[in-house]
Amino acid sequence: MKKSTEDVFTAKDIRLTTMRILIYEYLETVTAALSLSEIEKYFHKADKVTIYRTLQTFQEKGLVHKILDENMAKYSICAEVCSEDNHKDRHLHFYCKKCHETTCRQEIIFPENMEPGLQIDEIQILAKGICEKCLKSG
Repeated sequence: MKKSTEDVFTAKDIRLTTMRILIYEYLETVTAALSLSEIEKYFHKADKVTIYRTLQTFQEKGLVHKILDENMAKYSICAEVCSEDNHKDRHLHFYCKKCHETTCRQEIIFPENMEPGLQIDEIQILAKGICEKCLKSG
């Protein structure tokens, strides 16, 4: 069962504000990671600094993770196991060179301890190519 936004924020110790709720619920509806400018376009009347600070808070609290692709930061909702202390982003990120979307590939997960004697807290691997949608459309 899907948790309510209020329950998610309470679990992550995030103060409820209208803008935070709107941004979180918007990020939940999209399938691709979004850049700050893409989020700003959707909330065109909102203050850019407020959106940026909201994303920073979400990242610090383990609610979103930041993906770097093509020298741009994009944001996507984290898995429930991420926390303020430890992002468990161990999946592949895929950048489509045709439609320029970046998606999280939860089906491709890297092991927690790939190297004995190391503690790996976060892995950021970006694969580039052509996504399924673009391959089908020719």
